[in-house]
Amino acid sequence: QVQLVESGGGLVEPGGSLRLSCAASRSIFTANRMGWYRQAPGKERELVAYIISSGSTNYGDLVKGRFTISRDNAKNTVYLRMNSLQPEDTAVYYCYFRLLGVSYWGQGTQVTVSS
Repeated sequence: QVQLVESGGGLVEPGGSLRLSCAASRSIFTANRMGWYRQAPGKERELVAYIISSGSTNYGDLVKGRFTISRDNAKNTVYLRMNSLQPEDTAVYYCYFRLLGVSYWGQGTQVTVSS
């Protein structure tokens, strides 16, 4: 079992920035993949970004160039830096931890981009 606790969501104006954090209950170095999905009202959950055990990263097309995923192995935490936020980025952001074919999910954190 892996417990994930997300933080850092909130209300921000268009063009602003936020940093999300996801703290895991076990070493993130063991994860095959760890990252973020998001889900807006009435829409399907979509990939935001992930990082694999080697440190390589991948991003959804809608966030490339604006979002950056990183990790701190010593703190067992993955971060999502979000810049140039737009209203269409409004969603609940979910952290996930994938190990041996099993995905563990956080409870989600709300990000709202509005003036």
